[in-house]
Amino acid sequence: MKHARAFRYSAILSLAAVLGGYANGVIAKDVELSGKQEVPPVTTSASGKGEITVAADRTVTGSVKTTGVEGTAAHIHEGARGKNGPVIIPLTKSGSDTWMVPPGAKLSDAQYDSYKAGSLYVNVHSAANKGGEVRGQLAP
Repeated sequence: MKHARAFRYSAILSLAAVLGGYANGVIAKDVELSGKQEVPPVTTSASGKGEITVAADRTVTGSVKTTGVEGTAAHIHEGARGKNGPVIIPLTKSGSDTWMVPPGAKLSDAQYDSYKAGSLYVNVHSAANKGGEVRGQLAP
């Protein structure tokens, strides 16, 4: 009986943390990167995945990890699916295949509106594909 109560209490705390995140607008979103999403599409065996969080106060955190590519740069851009756009947050390389959102990164009001409309993406560039090797659209 004691274990059942401890489990219920743990489950309630976990649920409260999740719901608290929703209430504060802090929802981590998975992102999958591929060459097919680049504009124009890139034929590559490289891929990537990560988690990017955009909080209600427009603060951005997270990272992406790639495989099959030696990235030279990575950014969050403003641009709808199928369109390229300007860099709004340069990512910082952390290890040979991981890119991090720098501490203190924050979207402007207009960029946050673009995020909510599904018009931000993250991509990783390479020497062979300077415009981007893999890309993933950020979904609100």
